[in-house]
Amino acid sequence: MDIMRFSLLRPQHKYGRLAAAAIAAFFPAWLGAATKTTTFQVRLTLANDCAISASDLDFGSQGVLGANIDQTTTVSVTCTTGAPYNVGLDAGTAAGSTIANRRLAGPAASSVGYQLYRDAARTQIWGNTPGTDTVAGTGNGAAQILTVYGRVPPQATPAAGAYTSTITATINF
Repeated sequence: MDIMRFSLLRPQHKYGRLAAAAIAAFFPAWLGAATKTTTFQVRLTLANDCAISASDLDFGSQGVLGANIDQTTTVSVTCTTGAPYNVGLDAGTAAGSTIANRRLAGPAASSVGYQLYRDAARTQIWGNTPGTDTVAGTGNGAAQILTVYGRVPPQATPAAGAYTSTITATINF
C-alpha cells in the first residue's frame, strides 16, 4: 500500500509551489527578524561671543562750513543671550586725531574737525574707554542696532577736496 505524504511546507505539485511563492512575497524577510535600539546624545556648547559690523558715515558734499552738519550711521552688534558688552570707537586714522578732537584728513595736509556721539543731543562723545565713554549693553541673541551721531561743527573752511578718516569700532565682551 502506497502512502501518500502531504506537506504544506513542501508542495508536491507545480501549483502548490507557485502558491507558496506567492504567499512568501507578502511577508517581508524582516518580519521575523529581531531588532535592537540604542540612544546617543546630541550636544552643542555655546561660549559668550559677539559679532560687530558698521555702516559708513557720510556727511555728503558741502560748501562753507558755517553751520552744524549732522548725520548718523549704525553699528550692529549680535551677542549670545546674556553676554554683557561695551562698544567703543577709536579716534580715527587722520593725523592729529584724538577722541576729544576727531579729524578728517584732506588734501595738502588740510583737515576738518568732526565728532561722534552716543546720544541724539550730541553731548556725549563716543570713545573707547569701557565704562566711561562707550555704549554698554547685554546680548539678546539677535542683532542690536546702535546709532552713531556724527557732527561737523562750524569752522574755517579748508581747501576743497575729499576728507576722510577710518574709525575702528571695538566690542569688548
